Amino acid sequence: MADHLEASVTLPSDPASVSAARAYVVDTLAEWGLPADTEVSDTIRLIISELATNAVQHTFGQSPTFTVDVELDRDEYLRIGVTDSHPRLPRRLPAAVQQDNGRGLVIIRWLTAECGGRLRIRPTREGGKTISIELPWTVPAQPVTAAGQQEP
Repeated sequence: MADHLEASVTLPSDPASVSAARAYVVDTLAEWGLPADTEVSDTIRLIISELATNAVQHTFGQSPTFTVDVELDRDEYLRIGVTDSHPRLPRRLPAAVQQDNGRGLVIIRWLTAECGGRLRIRPTREGGKTISIELPWTVPAQPVTAAGQQEP
């Protein structure tokens, strides 16, 4: 595989774009060798869903689009970032029992750490922000079946 692969897509800040972002990332990773039917792929699917949902819901219409960047560095590290043009950085909210949302970054941080990765939040030069994850690139030798067992 190449030393460095990159892919990027810019989507409208619309709820329908969440599934488009998820499909784009999963399809890109499948092209790079990560089968869509693995546990790692499922984890990445959930992470990108949360990142894209945050970009749509929490920019309050002030970011007409968001961009999803996917990078694979030397077959060692996978980076996925979502950038929007809203200047406010995310804040940790108290975990109220009745709260229906506001836990997305907690979920992302936990899933990323569980995979041995890290979460980064940084402002952009243009005044927006990028929320990204970096994971070790681990492509399973065998696809995982629906029962969660690797195929022989």
